[in-house]
Amino acid sequence: MAGITDAVLALHASDPATVYLSCLARMANPSIPVIEDTIYEDRSIVRHHAMRRTIWVMGRETVRLAHATATAKIAAAEQKRNIKAAANAGIDDPETWFLDAQAEVIAHLARVGSRSTRQIGEELPHLAVPLEYGSAKHTATLNAHSKLLQGAAFDGNIVRVRPGGTWISSEYPWTVTEDWLGEPIAGLEKRPAAAALVDRWLRRFGPGTETDLVWWFGETKTLIRNALADAEAVEVELDDGSLAWVAADDVDPEDEVGPWVRLLPGLDPTAMGWKERDWFLDPRWVGPMYDRFGNIGPSIWADGRIVGGWMQRADASINVELFTELDAVHRRALDEAIGQLEAAVGDVVVKPRFPARMTKTLAAG
Repeated sequence: MAGITDAVLALHASDPATVYLSCLARMANPSIPVIEDTIYEDRSIVRHHAMRRTIWVMGRETVRLAHATATAKIAAAEQKRNIKAAANAGIDDPETWFLDAQAEVIAHLARVGSRSTRQIGEELPHLAVPLEYGSAKHTATLNAHSKLLQGAAFDGNIVRVRPGGTWISSEYPWTVTEDWLGEPIAGLEKRPAAAALVDRWLRRFGPGTETDLVWWFGETKTLIRNALADAEAVEVELDDGSLAWVAADDVDPEDEVGPWVRLLPGLDPTAMGWKERDWFLDPRWVGPMYDRFGNIGPSIWADGRIVGGWMQRADASINVELFTELDAVHRRALDEAIGQLEAAVGDVVVKPRFPARMTKTLAAG
């Protein structure tokens, strides 16, 4: 499980089910309990906000690189928003109040262990101050304790731990990072961390264009160009004549592998690895497969290309739609992948949080 996560650099975790389904598709012996043990018993992979303000599951070394590259900047921006909201709520010296309140939440978790956001609000009711966020047209009222927890997580001081529900639940309790991992997440310098993370990305997803890198990292061209230079990445020419980048010692073509088919879930890291996707998906199918924000629904891959989509029906059986006809070898592989996934998830029905157009159609079929 940790090796699978590292092989794709990081797993998208905005939808909790993605982590499990992405791993199941890549395991020789698919097992949800094995995945749970890796996250919550071995603790070799960590759930954390990072690139593009998205929640990811990453190996310990990758999470530290991602925190320095992306999360620390998010934390600083979020703190400014929180202090402004506290000031608008009439709190005296809002910056001191927010920092002191956040320290109180962390100290409380250190004393009592893991707690949900709701429990923190009940146990520290004086911190459940209503704050308004948004613009004049669109505002939302949130209790301060929820933003305190989120801010402490952005800073790397607390992490999400085992949810109280099933494997598709997103009701995560919080606990102090060093109590959970035995080591901090924060502490690396941004520029060398960005270079190391870009190098890792190139080894999993390269060759990649500058556009791909800027989109995946959610960072500026300046940061990406500096990271590419620091990582000593090599510029290469693609088949269409455009330029892309590979890791310094990774310029040789990959060996061909035998015919294969996989059912990858919505937001799978492979399908979300690149901004420019024409080489693995016919442009005619981008609309049905991706939503307008670039989030993909469940996809069927054969030999490195998307050939269709899939979705569970209400009875948990899998419905598929193919863009192209498969030969007998790939059709058998598809049937095996369907059977394997159905056996692994049992009667649990996963509803993607970011459904694409095809996803909605297949769910009704």
